[in-house]
Amino acid sequence: MEYRSRSIHKSTSIMISAILVLFLIHTSHCFYLPGVAPEDFQKGDPLKVKVNKLTSIKTQLPYSYYSLPFCPPKKIVDSAENLGEVLRGDRIENSPYVFKMREPQMCSVLCRITLDAKAAKQFQEKIDDEYRVNMILDNLPLVVPIRRLDQGSPTVYQLGYHVGLKGQYTGSKEEKFFIHNHLAFTVKYHRDPQTDSARIVGFEVKPYSIKHEYEGKWSENTRLTTCDPHTKHTVVNSNTPQEVEANKEIIFTYDVEYQESDVKWASRWDAYLLMSDDQIHWFSIVNSLMIVLFLSGMVAMIMLRTLYRDISKYNELETQEEAQEETGWKLVHGDVFRPPSNSDLLCVYVGTGIQFLGMVLVTMIFAVFGFLSPSNRGGLMTAMLLLWVFMGIFAGYASSRLYKMFKGTEWKKISLKTACLFPGIVFAIFFVLNALIWGQKSSGAVPFGTMFALVVMWFGISVPLVFVGGYIGLKKPAIEDPVKTNKIPRQIPEQAWYMNPIFSILIGGILPFGAVFIELFFILTSIWLNQFYYIFGFLFLVFIILLITCAEITIVLCYFQLCSEDYLWWWRSYLTSGSSALYLFLYATFYFFTKLEITKLVSGMLYFGYMLIASYAFFVLTGTIGFYACFWFTRLIYSSVKID
Repeated sequence: MEYRSRSIHKSTSIMISAILVLFLIHTSHCFYLPGVAPEDFQKGDPLKVKVNKLTSIKTQLPYSYYSLPFCPPKKIVDSAENLGEVLRGDRIENSPYVFKMREPQMCSVLCRITLDAKAAKQFQEKIDDEYRVNMILDNLPLVVPIRRLDQGSPTVYQLGYHVGLKGQYTGSKEEKFFIHNHLAFTVKYHRDPQTDSARIVGFEVKPYSIKHEYEGKWSENTRLTTCDPHTKHTVVNSNTPQEVEANKEIIFTYDVEYQESDVKWASRWDAYLLMSDDQIHWFSIVNSLMIVLFLSGMVAMIMLRTLYRDISKYNELETQEEAQEETGWKLVHGDVFRPPSNSDLLCVYVGTGIQFLGMVLVTMIFAVFGFLSPSNRGGLMTAMLLLWVFMGIFAGYASSRLYKMFKGTEWKKISLKTACLFPGIVFAIFFVLNALIWGQKSSGAVPFGTMFALVVMWFGISVPLVFVGGYIGLKKPAIEDPVKTNKIPRQIPEQAWYMNPIFSILIGGILPFGAVFIELFFILTSIWLNQFYYIFGFLFLVFIILLITCAEITIVLCYFQLCSEDYLWWWRSYLTSGSSALYLFLYATFYFFTKLEITKLVSGMLYFGYMLIASYAFFVLTGTIGFYACFWFTRLIYSSVKID
């Protein structure tokens, strides 16, 4: 109840922080890290070490640091968090660690605890699930440096240190749990020789498990025999580890070492974001470009050769009888712009796709310019949510314009559906997943207050903006068809097996997915394996290639469809490129079974729930791109034909 009340109290400021985040981006004085200014520390200045959530790649369920009986401070104080941080499950709190700038410490005792059966079981469960402790100093996350065996390779950094480890004593087969109760911190700083002030540029730790020993009875002044600053005896290995068992005492200790570094403050994140496998990304780009060039060649051949010849011949025909002897796309000119079945739903999905496209494009541009780096925790998610809300005006406009072209009159109904259908489905899935997380008592559960803030953003900002866009679209003149539509629909001849709608739709999704699947691997790794993703330059290139691929494959298949005298292209154009979302979900399933070690049912449901939301969003985005490409293509070719 205490956690819930704190969460509800905290969420009152979330709406304000969410609305102000874009303002912070613009008013920032620092290009690299918007909204955060560097802090200078003099020798002896206190440094605030904060603790964040406990995370595990095996369960994907974060927990607050003090959900385990670690040493608490006198009073636990929550840090203010933005909307993105709350949704990510971050719970940033103060810690009992005392650091003073450039004043090393050896074997400082944090506290001594005796585990009861419940506490011992909690620690054992978290160690078994490979949970890591995350800490923050001056906005830098704590990392464990892992040096590779080959000399030339750079050091790899693991986010957070493991709570403990499992092992066996020599000569025993019984598995025991050991806790990391001694932390050797290294704080790296860059010193200004003129002012002698310093800025923190690195925060590393080496965790050890050691069974501390002391003489006599325990008191505040007791000196440890296993770790004593007076005799310069420090912990350098885990040869005598601290076992986790009921009724056993654990003494938590730490060292703090300070190292001067040549790394400047503006470059301090470079080591965290170091990308050693950029060749794979270039391979991904080249692979995608090959697909684009192949499709571009096909589109160019259709547009320049076939269409030019067909249009010229068609325009030279003198009589209607000759025209009727022709076969192909020209014959269906009287039906090609006939409104499709379920046209209302198509308008809604096209509008939603435009909203999504606008959000992704603007987010990408901000990210490429460095505004949404991982140093701005929660910034990416906050920005995406805000952009989604404000892009509602474009969703309303796009759906209303298309609806008016279909001779629709109830624009308010379409605007309401556009504002509620996609977000409603996503919110329903999210609500179910959140209930599952609540059931596990995880800090990843979104508090009620934050959930309420999201609903207010949806109905208070997004829905009205969709209606504004819908009204603007309604007032615009209707889009005129380039050719007249016949009153009686033309019969569609029997189609070849390869022109079957399901077959051609499934084929159409392969190439857009093929253009992005390598980059998709890195995105999934960053989300589910707790790694940084900061290659937005590559991602932006891949996204542009995805747009082009979706447009071109849909145009090619649409042309073949019209040539076989099948004029039902509206929905098929949307589903052709949209089917790439099916391959995305199948790939996510493959990734789950080959790369992840998730064994718990709830964790598996979370994974597939979130990937279902991602695939649904990808369907809406790619489908809309394919639809507009076809829309432009059909209007272009039929406006070039003279109809008597």
